[in-house]
Amino acid sequence: MNSQIQREVTQLILDRKLKPGAPLPTETELMEDLGVSRNSVREALKALQALDIVEIRHGYGTYVGQASLTPLVDGLTFRTLSLLGDDAHALGEILQVREVLEEGLIRRIAPSLTERDLDALEEIVVRMEAAGRENQPFPELDREFHERLYRALGNELVPQLLGAFWNVFHRVAGVRGWTEDPAPEVTVRRHRDILTALRARDVEGAQRAMADHFRGIEARAAQETHGVQ
Repeated sequence: MNSQIQREVTQLILDRKLKPGAPLPTETELMEDLGVSRNSVREALKALQALDIVEIRHGYGTYVGQASLTPLVDGLTFRTLSLLGDDAHALGEILQVREVLEEGLIRRIAPSLTERDLDALEEIVVRMEAAGRENQPFPELDREFHERLYRALGNELVPQLLGAFWNVFHRVAGVRGWTEDPAPEVTVRRHRDILTALRARDVEGAQRAMADHFRGIEARAAQETHGVQ
């Protein structure tokens, strides 16, 4: 019953073309529209809030949520952490999905990158190199590189999806105490290799460089998983 009410509320949002942040009908109005009790409406709204489909603002009302990928991140983080005790491949599965996505995406984006795009990536790599020389961590620069790389696709879901897998990895790393990159110079070099191949319009080379980058991350994750229990 509750899941049916959730679907009906979701359909109401779609039918009325309500955008994120728009107010939903009141509980009383939803009761009348859906023909259900107040408790049923409240339970359905709570469930939809957990999915970021609606946002309940106590004292103000209920609004259309952002429909972000936060619930996906939370679920994958829990899954990965719960499996790590017995299964060292749990984190590797997350990395593998991201790798498959990025290898496909880089093949699509490589031929269409402009000099402006490449110069923007160059600037990020230069900052990574500078941080590496000063023994400063640069995870946010790493993330910025990948987000900037695919911006020209014009696909808003791409950075959200890649960001979700990024957040899962770094949440797990934080919980397990994997705070430092043991070989930052290698990480920098692999990003430089990706950029060099992109500048040369070498699509296959860019894919290989991206694969090498992920081999390094996976090796680190496997080492950390076996070393920290």
